[in-house]
Parts: sequence; structure tokens; C-alpha cells
Amino acid sequence: MNESELSKAIERYLIFLKAEENKSPLTISSYRQSLTMFAELGGVSSPSSIDKATVRIYKSALHSFRTKTDGELAIRTKNHHLTILRAFLKYLITEEEMDVYPPDRIKRFKEEQRQVKVMFKEELHRLLDAPDISTKIGKRDKAILELFFSTGLRLAELRSLDVDHLNYDTREISVRGKRGKIRVVFVSDEAVESLKRYMEIRLDHLSPLFIRNFDKAAKALPPGEEFRLSRISIYNIVKKYAREAGIMSNPSPHTLRHSFATDLLRNGADLRSVQEMLGHKDLGTTQIYTHVTNPQLKEVHQKHHGK
Repeated sequence: MNESELSKAIERYLIFLKAEENKSPLTISSYRQSLTMFAELGGVSSPSSIDKATVRIYKSALHSFRTKTDGELAIRTKNHHLTILRAFLKYLITEEEMDVYPPDRIKRFKEEQRQVKVMFKEELHRLLDAPDISTKIGKRDKAILELFFSTGLRLAELRSLDVDHLNYDTREISVRGKRGKIRVVFVSDEAVESLKRYMEIRLDHLSPLFIRNFDKAAKALPPGEEFRLSRISIYNIVKKYAREAGIMSNPSPHTLRHSFATDLLRNGADLRSVQEMLGHKDLGTTQIYTHVTNPQLKEVHQKHHGK
């Protein structure tokens, strides 16, 4: 079966993302899955055939689509697919000078404001104190939890840290975030102490900061990438200690990121600074935290409501 013109254009776009935009393999994989789904659901075989009706059919198909667990796609997920389609059409216009359907005519679905799950201070203390630091694994896991809350790092960012990224003198870490952007995050006193305790039990010379199989790692040669903790392992570490601490809200690594941001804002940090520390591209993404952290609104409510 011959490859369609649309499939060929998608492949060229993915090559462009890798070669010219320096997108990560994870991002390219996400774009590939999304555009492949569009090719299957949109009912067209050529980019020039995409029109208003095509987009309407695709939107309807996104509403009807069911996951492997028979769940509907979240509105944010549907909008993510539409954003990728718009980016693809923009590429065809600007890079390949094709006459295709204007991307700005593809309207996203209306989203309700995201609900930000944060932890109460008392829950947070229970979570951070849950690891048994008399054990090697406990020392490592305590360092992971403290570093999450101290820096607001994304799971993938924390996982990718190497030992030489740490600077105990300045208490800073340079992190490569989304779109390859470098930012500096700051490490609290508690996180520094936890990291030092953890590093004292490391007898290896491997590069990854957070590793598994300490005994085998001690005999391995650098860089030791195969010993780096996986994303799911770090995710499960947070879940494990949340259960042990009896925290019913079922927090994840991203909950710690949310808690980091809200803690800063509640204590008077400005939105731009928090945006920089979180590595958000747009200030609008950071603004999801303001509705739970605006002390001025709370004061107005207490002063004027029900009097």
C-alpha cells in the first residue's frame, strides 16, 4: 500500500522538529501519535484536502474516541491534539509554502479552569518524614521527596539529574527543562542535608544522581546510565510514602510541584518569579495557582462578606 501524501508530510514535519526545533524524543513521539490519529480519524489522504469539514469530523471523532480502559479523552487532551494539528498546518504554510487550511481557524474546546491539587502543610510534613533514613533506600527516597518540594522540578527533570549538577556552595542546580531550556532551581537547607546524607552512602562513581542497586553500582564503571531510577520508580516512591503517611488525597510528584508553587505564592512571591522557577513558557500556565493563593481576595472576603 502506497504511503499517502499526508503521511509523507507528517514524516517531514517530525524530521523538522528533530533537526530544526531540537524537540525531545518524548515530544516527537507524542506528535507522531497525535498526527497518526488525525490521519486515521480525519478521513483525508492529502494536506491540501484538509478543510472545515475535516476539522469538524476530527473534533467529533475526538469526542467519541475511547481509551484502552474505555474512558473519554479529557478536554485538555483533546485540545492538545488540536494544538498539534495547528502546529503541523503552520509548518506546512511557513516551511513548505503549501496552501492549506489556516491553523488559526481551528478553535479549541472551551476548558474549565484546572483544579490544582495541593497538600496541606501537615500532610506535606508527614510525607517528607515518611522514609526510614536509617536505611540506604530511605536516605535516597528522603532526598527525592525533599528535592521535589524544594525545587518544584518535574518528574523527568529530577530523574535526569546527575551528581555533578549539584552545587552545595551556591545551593543551586542547573536544570534542562521542556524545549531544552536551562533554568536555575534553588535547594533548601533540608534538601541539602538529605542529599548529603544520601551521597555519603554512595560508594560508586556513577553519573546519575538517583540510582538503584547500590551494591552492584559500587562495582560498575561510569557513567552507569543503566542504574538511573526510572520515571515509574520515582513516581511509585512518592505514592508509596503517601500511603505509608496515610495521606488520602493520593499525591503524585506533580502534586509536590503544585505545593512548591502555592507555598511560594502564599508567602508573597510574585507570579513572574514563580513562572521562572517552574520553567513555564507562558505566564498563563502559572496563573492557575493564583485562585488558591490570593491572600488579598481572602482578606476582602473576610472584611466585607456577611457583615
